[in-house]
Amino acid sequence: MLDTTLRLADPDAFYEALIDMHRDLGNNESQLVNAKLILLLSNQIGDMDVLREAMSMARSGVAASTARV
Repeated sequence: MLDTTLRLADPDAFYEALIDMHRDLGNNESQLVNAKLILLLSNQIGDMDVLREAMSMARSGVAASTARV
């Protein structure tokens, strides 16, 4: 079960570090860094049920974009 209790001692510092991680990166590089971070943290969590729940929660309320060809 995914625990969404705030555990960060300083959430603002984490957010600042996350933003800093993307500084001076283009869109493609930024997406690559995000993907790498997701994979590293997913490995740390290691529980597929928790990861699926997190993915579902992250996707919830986000509309799928429709690409025009």
